[in-house]
Amino acid sequence: MAGFDKTVASYEEALAGLEDGMSIAVGGFGLCGIPENLIAQVRKMGVKDLTVYSNNCGVDGFGLGILLESRQIRRIYASYVGENKLFERLMLDGEIEVILTPQGTLAEKMRAGGAGIPAFYTPTGYGTVVAEGKEVREFNGKHYVLEEAVVTDFSLVKAWKADRYGNAIYRYTAQNFNPAAAMCGRVTVMEVEELLEPGELDPNFIHTPGIYVDRLIQGTFEKRIERRTVRSA
Repeated sequence: MAGFDKTVASYEEALAGLEDGMSIAVGGFGLCGIPENLIAQVRKMGVKDLTVYSNNCGVDGFGLGILLESRQIRRIYASYVGENKLFERLMLDGEIEVILTPQGTLAEKMRAGGAGIPAFYTPTGYGTVVAEGKEVREFNGKHYVLEEAVVTDFSLVKAWKADRYGNAIYRYTAQNFNPAAAMCGRVTVMEVEELLEPGELDPNFIHTPGIYVDRLIQGTFEKRIERRTVRSA
């Protein structure tokens, strides 16, 4: 990398420095907009005892699901177990620590971390197990739970288009958790479908400014469908 150019030549270089016991935030929702090649590189590296912040944990055999197979994740903050049978079994058997977190709260924990906000109050979860052990305050007659922000060692995200400076656009619903995840990493690594030159993207449509991106790599993607539903003949 030179100057503002964030591009790297290999996935090995993209995830250099990722070690056992680190924390990572991962963009995507289900299989939509997941950084599948970066996840595959984590699997290849064999780093273990990871703490992961992600909406869910992929599916069996794909996405973050492959890190469950290799037992590389020790703890995960997620919004739902989803359609991953292995994730469900590991959670019920106590082989992985799962901190179920409301989706909006999880997204805001990432965004707040990137914005330098250490914590925030939210009404979500008040009066449930989500609020257990957390500070609760009343504002204007309504109760709010104090949630701490998230800053991770690495963030792994996927974008549709980005220029070499890291300014990025996500395609449709693939925007989901990616912008928030991109903000909260000490090292944010982005893989992208199309890599452009600075000035080729309209600045009015940038979702993630390059200031949040540390490493950028162009990849190819499988684009699986999580669940295919068709009409009967």
